[in-house]
Amino acid sequence: MKYILVIGDGMADNPVPQLGNKTPLEVTNIPNMDRMAAHGVIGSVLNVPHGLPAGSDTAILSIFGCDPNECYTGRAPLEVAAEGIALKPGNVAMRCNMVTYEDTEAPLEEKRILSHSAGSIEGDESIAIIKALFQDEEFKAAAEKAGLTVYPSPSFRHFAVQTGADVTGIKLIPPHDHLGEIAGGYFPSGCADADVLRDLMVLAHRKLNHHPLNERRRAQGKMPANGIWFWAEGTAVELPNFVKNYGKTGAVISAVPLCQGIARLTGLDRIIVEGATGELETNYEGKVSAALEALKTHDFAAVHLEAPDECTHNGDLPGKMKAIEYLDSRIIGPIMDKLSEAGVDYRMLVLSDHKTLTSTRGHDGDPVPFVIYDSTADTASGAGFSESWGERGPYVDAGVKLMDILFETGKWTL
Repeated sequence: MKYILVIGDGMADNPVPQLGNKTPLEVTNIPNMDRMAAHGVIGSVLNVPHGLPAGSDTAILSIFGCDPNECYTGRAPLEVAAEGIALKPGNVAMRCNMVTYEDTEAPLEEKRILSHSAGSIEGDESIAIIKALFQDEEFKAAAEKAGLTVYPSPSFRHFAVQTGADVTGIKLIPPHDHLGEIAGGYFPSGCADADVLRDLMVLAHRKLNHHPLNERRRAQGKMPANGIWFWAEGTAVELPNFVKNYGKTGAVISAVPLCQGIARLTGLDRIIVEGATGELETNYEGKVSAALEALKTHDFAAVHLEAPDECTHNGDLPGKMKAIEYLDSRIIGPIMDKLSEAGVDYRMLVLSDHKTLTSTRGHDGDPVPFVIYDSTADTASGAGFSESWGERGPYVDAGVKLMDILFETGKWTL
């Protein structure tokens, strides 16, 4: 028996007025997920524990069997692990997003946050801009005084590590949860180090707003990467070993550092697929090939698709629906077909990690639908895959139970 996990990041939603008060899952053509539900078990699961931030960090930790109540120290430590960066005691890791603030003459704190990703800036260009910022003499001196080192990443998702800082009480807020809102109300706060980070953000905007690379982006009709945003802070983390816990070897296929870091920290193999971007245009076929190849030598393979989440953050409802359709037709369907053709018995779990709401362009920690399909059994449920169908099925009150259910360890059952 082989085991497959497919995560459609942020694909679950609430009813959308533009869709006749239906959700994207209810109106998008997803015959493979519907087929799984019709012959498998569909229910709903709470991946984000009450009291913790609704995000892929807490949710995907849960899905991989790591209780965020016990091991969550912040998102960035999981992400820097993907880069092989080992945090030392007293170090704080944080995300350093490239962002876009609106073009006005107002002070930065009065400007709106237009994009948490600088218009989904491409890797090489993003790296060039962040390097230009940290090589600027004035900014470099300020960053060194703050004990801050940047680690460029080939997307808008850069990382920073700060040494010698007391972040007790600090409050850093995700920019994607406040798109279109005035930035100043969400700047770092809560302690003296927050003032240091806020000053760096203000200085970065002054240095980047009219940088030649950003003027070129404007001329090309693109959003400028005219600022940075610190968030997702955290300290060193240890995660339980997946293979030891479940007795299954596995591999993780994802374009985003978060999933790659969780793989590294839990002892799973991480597979980097060329052309995988974390956006709508990504290498779907490469992810399928990587998963099928991994299953030849592993018991378990996980495939993560970031696109539904990113499209929702960008206010792109058609893009979200297209991403869900591609997840179904270009990832789930081909994996099922290829395994069936090869005569391989398998169990597949498909779900959203959290909801990403079209109404707010932000995350929501409510329960999400999941489906488990077993190629050797037929429930003949006749169900479909959606939030409403999930609510009619069994409820799993903690995402950490999902792997035991998938692997049929006997610890938890539906």
